[in-house]
This record gives sequence, C-alpha cells and structure tokens, in this order.
Amino acid sequence: MCRWASGCAEAFALERNHYDRIGHFMQGFVPAIVARELLLRHTGLQRGGWLFTVVSAVALAVSAIYELIEWAAAVALGAGADEFLATQGDVWDTQKDIAWAWIGATLAQLALARWHDRQLAALATQRGAVPHRGRALGSV
Repeated sequence: MCRWASGCAEAFALERNHYDRIGHFMQGFVPAIVARELLLRHTGLQRGGWLFTVVSAVALAVSAIYELIEWAAAVALGAGADEFLATQGDVWDTQKDIAWAWIGATLAQLALARWHDRQLAALATQRGAVPHRGRALGSV
C-alpha cells in the first residue's frame, strides 16, 4: 500500500508520461492495416505467414523512420532534445518505442484480419470481381 505520493508514483511508474507509448502502439497498428490492404489488393502475396511477416516489417520500418527523424531532431536541437523527444531520461526509449509499434502491428493483424478479409470479399463482390487469394481485387 502506498502511503506517500512519491511512493505511489514509483510503484506504478507514474513518473513517466505513457501517452508516448500509446502513440507508438498506434504507429504500428494503423500502418499494419494499411499495408495489409495494399499488399492484398496490389501484390500476389497471399494471406498467411508471409503476409503477416511483411506487414509487421512495414510497420517496423515506419516506426524506424520516425525514430531516425527523432534522432535527426535531437542532433539539430542539441541540449533541448530530451524535452522535444520525450525520452524522459530513458536510454532505451527508442527500442521501447519500436517494440510498442511491433506490438501494435501484431495486435492489429490478430484482431482485425478476419474482419478485414470479409470487408475485402464484400468489396470484390460489390464490384463484381471474384476474390482470389493473393490477387488484386478485380484483376484477371
């Protein structure tokens, strides 16, 4: 039981603003669904392990690019970089940010893949195309 405010903050890691982690989670979640859509509609990639892997890699690439932009900002800003980047004194902030993006991409695919597949099939039916595994919708 926490009796002092500082003890509670330490026990629950409240000294850090965790909204940054939510942003990086979404930085993986949203690109994963966009990448999945584009890959299924415009490439020969089929649903399954390779699709999951490539979608995850795309989401990780988006996160890595963002981290490189943060690094460039840190170099440009010098002493003000910690305040701008919200690293909050965590030397592993970049790695944790990318890990949260990977978690977001993984959960997006696990949670939404079936719903997404049904949506793509409905779109194909609406357009009069026969949905084919791994083929672009409406392609011959």
